[in-house]
Amino acid sequence: MQEQVVLDRDGHLHMEPDFPPAVRSLAQVISYVTHPLFIPTLVTFLVLQSIPEYMVAFKPLSKQFAFDMLYFRVVIISLFFPLLTVLLAKALGFISSIYMKTQRDRIIPYVAIIIYYFWAFYTFLQEGRAPKFYSAFFLGMFLAISLSFVTNSFLKTSMHTVGWGGVIGFLLSLMWGMHMNVSVPLIITFFIAGVVATARMVLKAHTPAEVYLGFIIGIICQLAACWILVV
Repeated sequence: MQEQVVLDRDGHLHMEPDFPPAVRSLAQVISYVTHPLFIPTLVTFLVLQSIPEYMVAFKPLSKQFAFDMLYFRVVIISLFFPLLTVLLAKALGFISSIYMKTQRDRIIPYVAIIIYYFWAFYTFLQEGRAPKFYSAFFLGMFLAISLSFVTNSFLKTSMHTVGWGGVIGFLLSLMWGMHMNVSVPLIITFFIAGVVATARMVLKAHTPAEVYLGFIIGIICQLAACWILVV
């Protein structure tokens, strides 16, 4: 690893590590695989596989069919609609890149995702079939995206670390609000979150401050949602 002189966003020169192409390629793959849009589906999978007894209200006819429909709802709301929004915004010229490398590019996707996550939270809450901790997860994500939208005016907050901070906060909420022993998943998630944060900084997509801010927002908003709905 070498160092190079770069110009930061404030116009100041400083030294930064220059990583080999192989390391940058690996960091790019990690960023794709751990994209925050996959997190609601991942959390749903973990809940259904680990504690399906809490989701019994979703299976009045067939357990597999009911769970498949839940996956379908989550994927449509949290993955398909946001991706469609970004692609449409790019096609119409509202954003310069689907990778949303600038704060301006993130405004429309932020607003859309805020609406989608509130929709998910509200429908799960009103139906009354999902356990409160599951509805609280979507409330926490809604709060986190809303707060990130506000901070976007000052910093390009890392959405990767907002998402993985949200998973950490969700697991902490299960320990705090539901008194569940989730020590092993929590340790694994901390490790993954560290790898994700490192990958984002290797790619120079974010500054350390933007990465840490994402973790703080994700964790605090999940704990707040748990306090609102569960505790």
